[in-house]
Amino acid sequence: MALPSLAIPHRDAGDTNGVYAIEARDLNVYYGNFRAVKDINLKVHRRQITAFIGPSGCGKSTLLRAFNRMNELIPNARASGKVLFQGQNIYDPRVDPVEVRRRIGMVFQKPNPFPKSIYENVAWGARINGYLGNMDALVEQSLRRAALWDEVKDKLHQSGLSLSGGQQQRLCIARAIAVRPEIILMDEPASALDPIATLKIEELMRELSEEYTIIIVTHNMQQAARVSDFTAFLLMDEDRAGVLVEYGPTRQIFTRPKDKRTEDYITGRFG
Repeated sequence: MALPSLAIPHRDAGDTNGVYAIEARDLNVYYGNFRAVKDINLKVHRRQITAFIGPSGCGKSTLLRAFNRMNELIPNARASGKVLFQGQNIYDPRVDPVEVRRRIGMVFQKPNPFPKSIYENVAWGARINGYLGNMDALVEQSLRRAALWDEVKDKLHQSGLSLSGGQQQRLCIARAIAVRPEIILMDEPASALDPIATLKIEELMRELSEEYTIIIVTHNMQQAARVSDFTAFLLMDEDRAGVLVEYGPTRQIFTRPKDKRTEDYITGRFG
């Protein structure tokens, strides 16, 4: 018999002095027998942008997905350790992962709007989560927050797939916002976009961080330096597991790193 869902407390209830939005404690993630990330300890600051940087294969995306249990959708994936959200371990077997993913939203590398209208793309998640308020107002508010309303307000019933790549990504952000998460995870959200669309996404992230905690994976050092408040540098260990080398304010990581490996990566000496 399935264990009952364990309700996660509402916003600002019982977390670490309100400073941190989510925390990893001795977190390990495995794919079968392979350990992808090892012994991660990390506190993510509330309503700030935190960037995960590091060479390909160092576990950045795996770590990101561990923060809302998305890795569980991959066969043979498992995690050990804790991820504390609102003072509660999201890996407690009584916690409903669907509820976790509602509270901790995700935006993927490649825009993935549903084959539905623009309106339905935004409304869908709220509707299946039982939203009973004014749906028109919620859709408009979400699209405004995603800086997309003015571009689509006259074509809400056209397919979301008819939009440009940058608009589709902002539609996916609006879809994530509509279910009212506390945290938004972004896995290289601008890597498939042109420079102008990338700039719009970066500007949007800065605006959203006034209301939401944002964690972003990026290979773009300039992007990390431009948009993030904190940066975590990961590297592959001898056993090919990703480890956290250094974490701190972005300015310090990029100008006065404490670990030579961080400096070498930032300056392009390796990676």
